[in-house]
Amino acid sequence: MDSRPKLNILFSRDEIEAAVRRLATEIGRDYHDRFPLLIGILRGSFVFMADLIRQLDFPLEVDFIGAASYGCSTRSSGQVKLSHRLQSEVRGREVLLVEDIVDTGLTTACLLDYLRRKKPASLKLCALTDKPSRRKVPITIDYLGFTVPDRFLVGYGLDLGQKFRNLPDICALEEA
Repeated sequence: MDSRPKLNILFSRDEIEAAVRRLATEIGRDYHDRFPLLIGILRGSFVFMADLIRQLDFPLEVDFIGAASYGCSTRSSGQVKLSHRLQSEVRGREVLLVEDIVDTGLTTACLLDYLRRKKPASLKLCALTDKPSRRKVPITIDYLGFTVPDRFLVGYGLDLGQKFRNLPDICALEEA
């Protein structure tokens, strides 16, 4: 008996590539001459961020911050834990936080508050996916790839218990 979950492709690799190009164009208009600091939220954003920065044709700095509220579950625990701290100076910088998915908003809000306390010159959010139906706190997304339904997603960096990040498409777990 096969114990692997059934997956339905929600966004193909071609659709994702087009969204990343569109986001890079939008970000490029706003940050072209500003030497921004792009901060990826580990671990989910690393695939998206790698593709995104390769589309940006201006000087930038990259750093990562680790935070999670899921563990191995398909539902947020509501508790946000920092697991990797920034190495870069934020004060006075143009900062763009890069997120794979905004779900409840708890992790994103926590990280935005953390970064605001570090006094950046500006702080914006870029998210590949947004699941507004699950939102518990308000979040403003400045650059958005896709709005998604209330389904658990994997692939293109998104995971279930650290599995499926390597899938080239964004897939929804099929409900049992």
